[in-house]
Amino acid sequence: MVIGGTGGIGAALVTGLRAQGFEVLALGRRTQPSLDYTDASSVDACAQHVADHLALTGLALQRLVVATGFLHGETASGQHAQPERSWQNLGADALQHSFLINAIGPALVMRHFLPLLPRQGRAVAAFLSARVGSIGDNNLGGWYAYRASKAALNQLVHTAAIELARRNKQALCVALHPGTVDTGLSQPFAKTGLQVRPTDEAARDLLAVIEALPPGSSGKFFDHKGLSIGW
Repeated sequence: MVIGGTGGIGAALVTGLRAQGFEVLALGRRTQPSLDYTDASSVDACAQHVADHLALTGLALQRLVVATGFLHGETASGQHAQPERSWQNLGADALQHSFLINAIGPALVMRHFLPLLPRQGRAVAAFLSARVGSIGDNNLGGWYAYRASKAALNQLVHTAAIELARRNKQALCVALHPGTVDTGLSQPFAKTGLQVRPTDEAARDLLAVIEALPPGSSGKFFDHKGLSIGW
């Protein structure tokens, strides 16, 4: 299951998982059914759709990857948001939308989709975060809404991992940093000389990290090389 599966990195993850032999369901704003964080009921409806599919096919939800995110662009109210250079640029609308897409939406996914993971055996729920969401790694400032909403996502992942372990000790819930990927999200901010990786390469690296996650890694934050990132 890839949520955000029609986006740049999400679509590459779908392709990569299918190449590994998985049957993959992709959900997003442009799929049927549609999953749209601005409509909380759509998350519940999509989870029921997946539950029905699992019951019909007898398959288990072994991988749940959430590849949604918001850094810049149009908000739910129709305003345009950009990463803040200073506290003088802070605005309620951009903050609310960043938290909706980067934290609240994934939290609803946790509520409705984590219970669909099997109660026995290895299963992985991976949420794409960002290194700039690390409080300890923040040495530059700026990008308030994105940093704070991704930090909130990291806390949600860590908390959900604790609860998930009570259902299935072999199930893992992690946050992953994909690096700077050649997508619409990062293109306006890719500095000259910065290594911007193709989506298929980023997806391949992330899937390799997911497959190699050892026991005890649940609730942690990793980069695309499998290295741990501090909170």
